[in-house]
Amino acid sequence: MIPFASLLASVDPRPDPRLSERARLSQIDASMRGPAVLFVVTALAWLAAATVLGLIASIKLHAPYFLSGTEFLTYGRLAPACANLLVYGWGCNVAFAVGLWIMARLCETQVKHLGMLYVAGGVWNFGVFWGVAAIVLGGSTSVEWLEMPAGVGPVLGSSYLLIALWVILCFQYRQAGPVYVSQWYLLAAFCWFPWIYFVGEMMTLWAPARGTVQALADGWFVQNALGLWFTPVGLAAIYYCLPKVLGRPIRHYYLAPLGFLVLALFSPWTGARNLIYGPVPVWIQTVSIAASVVLVVTMVVTAINFHLTAWAGRRDVWESPTLRFVVFGAVAFTLSAVIGVVTALRSVNVVTHFTQFAVGQGVNGLYAFFTMAMFGVIYFMLPRLLEREWPSRLLIQWHFWGTGAGVVLMLAALYIGGWNQGMLMNDATVPFIAVVRQLVPVNELRTLALASMAVGLVAFCLHVVLMLVGALISASRAVLVKNGILREGSVG
Repeated sequence: MIPFASLLASVDPRPDPRLSERARLSQIDASMRGPAVLFVVTALAWLAAATVLGLIASIKLHAPYFLSGTEFLTYGRLAPACANLLVYGWGCNVAFAVGLWIMARLCETQVKHLGMLYVAGGVWNFGVFWGVAAIVLGGSTSVEWLEMPAGVGPVLGSSYLLIALWVILCFQYRQAGPVYVSQWYLLAAFCWFPWIYFVGEMMTLWAPARGTVQALADGWFVQNALGLWFTPVGLAAIYYCLPKVLGRPIRHYYLAPLGFLVLALFSPWTGARNLIYGPVPVWIQTVSIAASVVLVVTMVVTAINFHLTAWAGRRDVWESPTLRFVVFGAVAFTLSAVIGVVTALRSVNVVTHFTQFAVGQGVNGLYAFFTMAMFGVIYFMLPRLLEREWPSRLLIQWHFWGTGAGVVLMLAALYIGGWNQGMLMNDATVPFIAVVRQLVPVNELRTLALASMAVGLVAFCLHVVLMLVGALISASRAVLVKNGILREGSVG
């Protein structure tokens, strides 16, 4: 029993309760510094790679002979590679960093045995590299968001369990006090994702269902990866950052649990709303439509909580880089939720399905909402982890305006162009080639938007590098001073 008790003591993440709150938070940040920075850096590297692949793929939509002499640069390989990099490379890595850090801070618990997290992070990113390389080399499974070979699944799954374990341990050993809605969303998201991923992999790749059921399984996976993984993490981040930065509580916070419960109960039933008018039973389509409509409750609750809180502190929103991105993400979530409900209706879906409008909805959820919210949290998180401020306001401006303008232009082009595309496709008198030609300016705007987003991302990556270099120099200097090689306050 003694070795077991010793093991439990070594895992116990609770800091010394005799320390002040500020000292405990500093201790928690120090325990998370290495893993969080690792996940943020790898996430940004994958996002940069996804942006490059997405830009090339977008150019090919209106200039098909661009880089046409290379087989692995065809659109059919670049587009799924870009999507998987966004989901598993950028999205999951940044969710690990933000989720672990917020949960540790709210629970007032440290993260111990960091070697396990480093190994898990390395294995996860090896799996992402293996899967995306296989897609580019022609090994795609052609199952949306599950295009990686089946062998990648166990690699990602095993590493994920080691990462999610610390979220559960933090919550288990949390300090006495209220449980915040951010903790609800994070704990639920980290428990939901392995279930979603396992069912999706099993029913489409390992023991694939036949016919319509396979399409339903993939639709269920895609919808819930966004609705029960990325959405809860994004909402948790906004619920955490808004009151922290503004220094005021969330308006009508008592409504927040209702939004969480509605998301948890009804989001799993929305998987078939992308298969309306498809070869699936009508009752399944109707259930998905009804569940999508009920989700308007979550949208209304979060809109009240986020927008009223931000409006009350609107003078501070523009001054804070964290709040700029977080509020942008909150607005994008409201827009995505409203459009999601409307496009679930049969009379609207008959126009928007199989068009660029559906692509725009994916961009709205994964980039305009989730990614912008994650950018905001990183602006809040890194200075506390590295104990230094962001060095350049200009790079923050470039990042916000480049990314924000690109996202707005992208959504406008895809929504407007996609609606027009759907109307033309439903007109039997319009030849299909005319529909294709109508999309050329839409795809050109899409490329321009991606270029603007790339400029913003370059500014952000450069800024993060400057932060890391400054922190490394400061740490090296502290070691030299401690060893007597440099004197305190000396230059150089």
